[in-house]
Amino acid sequence: MGISINEIKSGLTILVSGIVYQVVESQPVKPGKGASFIRTKLRNLKNSNIQEMTFRGDEKIEEAYVEERKLQYLYHSGEIYHFMDQDNFEEITVSRDSIGEKIKFLKDNLDVTAFFYKNDVLSVNLPHFIEFNIVHTEAGIKGDTSRSGTKPAKIDTGANILVPLFINSGDKIKVDTRTGEYVERAY
Repeated sequence: MGISINEIKSGLTILVSGIVYQVVESQPVKPGKGASFIRTKLRNLKNSNIQEMTFRGDEKIEEAYVEERKLQYLYHSGEIYHFMDQDNFEEITVSRDSIGEKIKFLKDNLDVTAFFYKNDVLSVNLPHFIEFNIVHTEAGIKGDTSRSGTKPAKIDTGANILVPLFINSGDKIKVDTRTGEYVERAY
């Protein structure tokens, strides 16, 4: 059963051409002439791309029932990543594509949130801030301001990020997983 365009609100998940989207923004438009319509910004839940779409007043849109589950990362083998559902302790496999670029911040036993549609994983969201150990970084040279006070560092998952010059190998730092940027030193 479809929903009318009047029911489209931010946060709603809908199915358009077989793709699950979440409504980010909706704006009803009532022109002086003709039928009303709604302009929307939709986020593709599979790849996080934002797309603008317009729906006419007579269109019926199908609502997608997306389930959110808490998972714990266990291990990976090749392109397949294994998680444990924290409610029923069932093992769930997720392809590398469903995780995307966030894969470089995936640590053992990390609690994540996964979104499912008809028992298929749409996406995996990591916590916004995670603590990592610095495995390797060059020593900062006092007075070196040619690189705006940052230097590359490798964290324990193998990812490279930019950190301030005062950070050394063995330090523990907090990273924003949404942007991949250094936040602060962790103690």
